[in-house]
Amino acid sequence: MTQLNTYRLDHFEEGDFMEALVSYRISPVCNNTRKFEYRFLPPSALYLRKNNYGTRIGLLKQSVSFNTTVASAQPVGSSKVGHPENMLPSKEILELWRSVDAVCFDVDSTVCLDEGIDELAEFCGAGKAVAEWTARAMGGSVPFEDALASRLSLFSPSLSQVQNFLEQRPPRLSPGIKELVEKLKAKHIDVYLISGGFRQMINPVASILGIPKENIFANQLLFGSSGEFVGFDRNEHTSRSGGKATAVEQIRKAHKYKALAMIGDGATDLEARRPGAADLFICYAGVQLRESVAAKADWLVLDFQDLINVLG
Repeated sequence: MTQLNTYRLDHFEEGDFMEALVSYRISPVCNNTRKFEYRFLPPSALYLRKNNYGTRIGLLKQSVSFNTTVASAQPVGSSKVGHPENMLPSKEILELWRSVDAVCFDVDSTVCLDEGIDELAEFCGAGKAVAEWTARAMGGSVPFEDALASRLSLFSPSLSQVQNFLEQRPPRLSPGIKELVEKLKAKHIDVYLISGGFRQMINPVASILGIPKENIFANQLLFGSSGEFVGFDRNEHTSRSGGKATAVEQIRKAHKYKALAMIGDGATDLEARRPGAADLFICYAGVQLRESVAAKADWLVLDFQDLINVLG
């Protein structure tokens, strides 16, 4: 299951190695279960491979798979790889980020390395089928409420299964997220978690990050008297398409924030970037790069450290 993650680089020769180190941004990707590959690029690629002996930098001659954790690489100033135009934010975007008084984070594949519902489904024996639905939902091709109901119907998790899952698989936080949240709180910037996932699984994440439960907007699994799965609370904003934007609007109106940022990886996070909701959408692609979302982001980042550095 573990594969090499690479963002393959154009116009890279072995003799240009040192020049590439200067001209290419290299940011760590700590999830080692997904592979990013660009069809339009040549077979040469710069990669970083981390093992027990340190980090090695080298060239790949073809697309391959390794059991390793690697780094992503993005060239600066080239339109041929990813979206470098929004990886280098404008002065206005940087100033807006520095001026926010609230930040709303997506959870799955942003604050955490995993998609929570996919992990729960795998634990319950329906991982592959549910993961396919998740990919469609996050890309925006299926209404979120339909995807959520369909995914849950594939495995109908019981209360005991959820409890066992939480005991056996504690949350895996994305690198740098704890430091970013601490930095935001030190600057008196309020932090929220807004997720299409489930409160039962997000509460432990909020506890680790020191985020109060009232700052969580997420879905709720419902169980019967015997612990059997009976559905989810459809009254939650995040149970339907556009729900994250509605939640952000509610947060902003209640607290009268002057500037608010939304950080996430999916189409439902992008939806929150609208008048009355988020002023700024930052696409975090350190776990998953969704091209259709990244292309429309105000700022595309691969490493939370980039956001920390700008805050000063």
